[in-house]
Order: sequence, then structure tokens, then C-alpha cells
Amino acid sequence: MFSHETLLRVLALVSLLGIRRAAAASCEPVRIPMCRSMPWNMTKMPNHLHHSTQANAVLAIEQFEGLLGTQCSPDLLFFLCAMYAPICTIDFQHDPIKPCKAVCERAKCGCEPVMKRYNHTWPESLACEELPVYDRGVCISPEAIVKAEGPERCKCKAVKLAQKTYLRNNYNYVIRARVKEIKSRSHDLSAIVEVKEVLKSSLVNIPRDTVTLHYNSVCPCPLLTLNEEYIIMGYENEERSRLLLFDGSIAQKWKDRLGNKVKRWEKIRVDHPHPIRRSRH
Repeated sequence: MFSHETLLRVLALVSLLGIRRAAAASCEPVRIPMCRSMPWNMTKMPNHLHHSTQANAVLAIEQFEGLLGTQCSPDLLFFLCAMYAPICTIDFQHDPIKPCKAVCERAKCGCEPVMKRYNHTWPESLACEELPVYDRGVCISPEAIVKAEGPERCKCKAVKLAQKTYLRNNYNYVIRARVKEIKSRSHDLSAIVEVKEVLKSSLVNIPRDTVTLHYNSVCPCPLLTLNEEYIIMGYENEERSRLLLFDGSIAQKWKDRLGNKVKRWEKIRVDHPHPIRRSRH
């Protein structure tokens, strides 16, 4: 016969195992189409935005399709999926893992300048301040995936320099510049360029001098070759007075006719603005 104390311990253990199984059962396959390419296939509702079902989450995350189309940050889709379809694992079922603060900040740094061009700001529901820091809490980031899968994961997308791309992406700055140096410090990549001509600028002053272009990713995209001269198109981070480079930026070897093309496209853009879809949250 069990003693009363032993029986209580057995019941407590059975109860704990039951809770663990119930929690495991609450994980569900990711059914949000935009997030099926993520390196996890199980999620849990409600998500970090308090959507009770994936159907509700789909309606919300799809509002960012226009912003994703600008390729303003290679971290944006990862960050959105980590918020709207958080990874669900056996060890973190009650509190799904959040994305790291740095992932949010990189996505915001790349995309808020684009949003501001259309009188939108970064959503308060996606604020970076409350997210965990990598070395002080549990969180997920694409850096771990890049380290695990090797440098071949850095495959830069070819962005075609054409009127349609220029009008759709609505770049903050366009410069003609020669590449002097590529710098790497931890995950912070930058390109040092000598500006030969400023074809377009917005709120960040661009001198005809040596300036720094900051990559918004662990991958050096677009690729630049030392001592080559390029036409470079990207966005600004007004708050930090930075010129940004990311996977959606354009860096094409300079040809004399490109300057006149850009001036013609910019006139079309001003005369016929082409807004991106409004992001809801």
C-alpha cells in the first residue's frame, strides 16, 4: 500500500506528465503560406500578437506583402514569422520563443525608412524594446542558421535596374561611387565608398567624399568589388544618419547613360507616385 505522501507524489507526477502532453499537443503545423519557408514547421496559438488562430494571423501578416516586396530588409520575413507563427518546441510550449531584439532592430532599420516615405511608421505592436537580447535570454535569430548552414547561405538576389524596380522601391538615395573598402566587425558589415556624384538624396546629407554604407544583414548583399565604380541605390536611416545597403538595394557597375535614366525615372516617380500597400497590425 502507498503511504498518503507517496500517493500525492505519484498523482503530482502523473498530473505533470499530463500537462506536458497537453502542451505538446497544442503545437500545430505552420499553415501560414508566407512562413512555410522558415526553418521551423510547428507553431502555437495564440501568437505574440495575440491572434487566437492561424487564420487570423494570416489576415494580419499578409498586410506586409507590399513591404516585403520592396526587399527593405532580409530579416523582415524571419522577424514577422517569428512573431505571427512563433516556433513551438517541446521545451518552450507555454511561452513560445520570441525573435531576438537585434533581428527586430535590423528589420526596423531597413524598412521603417521605406514606410516613412509613405507616411507610415513601424507598428507599436512590433516594438523591439521588449524583445530579449541574445546573450541575456532565449530568442531566435537567422544568424544561428547562417552559422549552422555555412557561408553558402549568403546568396544575393539579383535586382534588375529598371524603371519598374525604381518606381516600386522608391529609393531614398542614388549615388555614383567607387568602392574603397569592405569592413566587417562581428555581424556589422559596411562598405566604404568614395562618392563621385549624388543623383538623389533625401534627409541624410551625402557629401562628395568618402562615406560609409551600412549593410543591414550578415550577408554582404549587394556584392561590391573593390576599386570598381557603381551606381548604388538604397535607403536612409534618418534617426542614425546612415545610408543603408541590403538585399533589395541596387549596385550596378557605372555607365554614363545611367545618370540620365535615373533623372528621368525620378521625374516620373514625382509626377506619378506609386504607393505600397498599407501595413495593418
